[in-house]
Amino acid sequence: MTLWFVFALMTAAAVFAVLWPLSRSGRPPNDGSEAAVYKDQLAEIERDVAAGLIGGPEAAAARVEISRRLLAAVDQRRDPPTASNVRLRRCAAIIALVGLPIVSVAFYLPLGSPRLGDFPLAQRSRAPGANQPLDNLVAQVEQHLEKNPTDGRGWSVLAPVLARLGRYDEAVRAYHNSITYAGDSAARRADLGEAITGAAGGVVTAEAKAEFERAVALDADEVKASYFLGLAAEQDGHGAEAASIWQAMLAKAPADAPWRPLVQSALARVGGSAVPALPDNAVAAAKDMNEAERGAMIHGMVDRLASRLKQNGDDVEGWLRLVRAYMVMGERDKARSALTEARQAVANDAERLRQLNEGLKNLGLDG
Repeated sequence: MTLWFVFALMTAAAVFAVLWPLSRSGRPPNDGSEAAVYKDQLAEIERDVAAGLIGGPEAAAARVEISRRLLAAVDQRRDPPTASNVRLRRCAAIIALVGLPIVSVAFYLPLGSPRLGDFPLAQRSRAPGANQPLDNLVAQVEQHLEKNPTDGRGWSVLAPVLARLGRYDEAVRAYHNSITYAGDSAARRADLGEAITGAAGGVVTAEAKAEFERAVALDADEVKASYFLGLAAEQDGHGAEAASIWQAMLAKAPADAPWRPLVQSALARVGGSAVPALPDNAVAAAKDMNEAERGAMIHGMVDRLASRLKQNGDDVEGWLRLVRAYMVMGERDKARSALTEARQAVANDAERLRQLNEGLKNLGLDG
């Protein structure tokens, strides 16, 4: 109520500011006294002529000028305001009294509301949910794709976001559409297989495995597809096959590949050896060896690796291979001893120490 009262006072002040000039007469307030002054001036000229203070020609010129001014003052006093002036003033007054409030209300109603409650400070500072902007983006892309269902680029953008949000069934559909409208590729097939696996709760189903196999057929070095094919073999109880797949991945991977710790951990899980691959002639010789001979050969390789690391302890990947090899052979005491030596060797290099600790965590030796 107070707000409306303030608005009414402001409107009244605005109306008064418009009407005040209109209410004033255009006639000067001293019109009557002005004529009397001119008459006194004429009488004074006559007195000056009688007293010889002014000459005849000057007195005549002064009389003409004062008489002209006197007639003009009398005419102005007698002329009433014209009808047109009166109508203009009335129109302006009506507009000020009626139009100004109407225009003000017309502007205020769509833009403001006196009954709008205060917005609490706690809600002003409250940050939106972490996923809210991403959800809004997904909704916008989905609306776009409803109108443009053949936009392959749109499906390619939407699919990984849906997978990240855990909406795997929708992600599977989006990846299918991405392949249909944006073209087939090993990466898209691998992503599709991963989404199918996610929808199955982490189980590599036959459908997912088929997609991974298609990805590898398109690109034999597709990392994600190869990893999940190894995972499928592990889930089927074929640990040796899984180890073979993952060992092949590590053999071809660069030393700084970001996915190496994940594959190494999976390899240790199935009991596979992560020691360096044997030369071709050694592999051929191992085929003719019995179990004891092959074990002795592997121990010899591990011992040589340990000797090399004692001479050059900067090889983080070498230390991880050594620790993992001891774990595979069941020699956990030697693994912990190698862990201690590795940390001492790279203690002065913060980056190498960080890489070593991350790799050891994946092997279950973080302490």
